[in-house]
Amino acid sequence: MEVQLAHTEKDFLKCWEVIHALRPHLTIEEYLALLTKMTQSGYSLIFIEDGDKAAAALGFRYMTMFYAGNIIYIDDLTTLPESRGKGYASTLLDYIIEKAKNEGLNGVHLDSGHQRFDAHRLYLNKGFRITCHHFQLDLSRR
Repeated sequence: MEVQLAHTEKDFLKCWEVIHALRPHLTIEEYLALLTKMTQSGYSLIFIEDGDKAAAALGFRYMTMFYAGNIIYIDDLTTLPESRGKGYASTLLDYIIEKAKNEGLNGVHLDSGHQRFDAHRLYLNKGFRITCHHFQLDLSRR
C-alpha cells in the first residue's frame, strides 16, 4: 500500500468519492473550492489508491495549542464502504503517527462522530484516548 500526497487537481478528483462518502453534504464544486482554500492554509490530503481512485484518504494539518503543543490534527479519515476492512485507514494512521514522531511533535489529535463505532475501535486500537467532548455553535443555521 503506497501512501500518496494529493497535490494536483487530478489527485483531488481521485479522492472525491472517498471524501464524499464521509462528507455527503458537499458537491464536487464545493469540495474542490474548499480543498483549494484549505490547502492554502496548511491542509494536506494523503490517500491510498486502488485502481484509478482513492480507496481511503486522510486530511490533516499542523496545529500549535497551549494545551497540546505542536500536533498533527486529523480533519478527515475515510475509506470507501467497499474498501473497508483491508487496512487502508490503519496504514494512513500509521503514516501520520510516524510522521508526527519523526518530526518531534507532541501528538496526533482528531474528532470523531459519536456514531462512528468502527472508526472508534480503530483509534482505540492505535492507542488514541477519548479525552474531551467537542462543542459546536453553528452560526450558519441561526
